Amino acid sequence: MSFINYSSREINCKVVYYGPGLCGKTANLQYIFKRMNPEARGKMISLATETERTLFFDFLPVSLGEIRGFKTRFHLYTVPGQVFYDASRRLILRGVDGVVFCADSQLTRMDANVESLENLHVNLREQGYDPDKLPLTLQYNKRDLPNIASVSELHALLNNRNVPEFEAAAITGAGVFETLKSIIRLILVDLKKGGK
Repeated sequence: MSFINYSSREINCKVVYYGPGLCGKTANLQYIFKRMNPEARGKMISLATETERTLFFDFLPVSLGEIRGFKTRFHLYTVPGQVFYDASRRLILRGVDGVVFCADSQLTRMDANVESLENLHVNLREQGYDPDKLPLTLQYNKRDLPNIASVSELHALLNNRNVPEFEAAAITGAGVFETLKSIIRLILVDLKKGGK
């Protein structure tokens, strides 16, 4: 849930990048961090295991100008994709305003995508959210690799809400900002309507 600080005239929103392990969630945030004006972003915090995979979260506050005199600040998080970090994923989802579901386009990862999306729905319900109403954008990542599913196959498998979807290769930046702009727009529309 967004936090509005009237004294500092600031609106803070939380975006969580969700998806199976090694789908490219961290690569998205790393690209955004590298490409943004240093004056418009904060420090990126990344906690990783000895095998370099995200253990808890990446955090990247992004300032995106003003709306009706209020500064907007988006806090971007990723969740650990590994199955055994479910408690961490639930904790990170607390207070979420919108989710980017990052799917791995490789044919061998379709079951992992479905499992992770189902896990997202379960965890959102446990937090009191309606997974069919929370702002959501889908990103089909790793489009630069061979042996990938078609966009229509991914759509049929994952996008039953018919939410905005983007092809991406986060490692090169393709589709990264389009995805981010989409979820920010959806969150702002939701805020205008009064939230969840």
